[in-house]
Amino acid sequence: MRTPRRDDPDYQAARQRMVEHQLAARDITDQRVLAAMAAVPRELFVPDSLRHQAYTDGPLPIGEGQTISQPYIVAFMAQALDLAPQDRVLEVGTGSGYGAAVLALMAAEVITIERHRTLAERARATLREAGIENVTVITGDGSRGYSEKAPYDGIIVTAGGPRIPDSLRKQLASGGRLVMPVGSSRTLQTLVRLRRTESGFQEEPLVAVRFVPLVGKEGWGD
Repeated sequence: MRTPRRDDPDYQAARQRMVEHQLAARDITDQRVLAAMAAVPRELFVPDSLRHQAYTDGPLPIGEGQTISQPYIVAFMAQALDLAPQDRVLEVGTGSGYGAAVLALMAAEVITIERHRTLAERARATLREAGIENVTVITGDGSRGYSEKAPYDGIIVTAGGPRIPDSLRKQLASGGRLVMPVGSSRTLQTLVRLRRTESGFQEEPLVAVRFVPLVGKEGWGD
């Protein structure tokens, strides 16, 4: 199989079909989200053996028991964050780095945390290859957030936990939004959006989802 390039016309065409049929034809209406999804070369963020499936409508394994999320879910969560160009974003669960790359085209700065060192190192390399420069990849326990760069205008969690961690609530800026899968099951959750207001927090359910479990001190534990 050919080594993909960012300007490979076959991948460009597949990416455009994904945006038109999997995203815009459904309920993804934020033009900045659609533009970011159309710009990021998803084929770089999947294993070599699966690059021919990079734009299929589903998740793909990336190693360490983790997955790269379905394109629609990546777009849905990014849209739910309602980002502005000057925002700082925290992503919990770097995985392949694809979600961080999408967010990086919509925000000023992205801090992303991955507990698996091998995935974090691979994501750094892939983000460099993709030309994404405003993402910092941290290796550590994402369930505790990253207080050094707090507060965040947006926090996105790409793993399901039994509750929204207190650390993440504290690191959310006033007016900020947090999007995370939450549920009593390790395999089935509800995607929720949390807004921090001057008087506290407002939480709303969005859609039923299935994510890998959030492992860490404020997640499901080790």
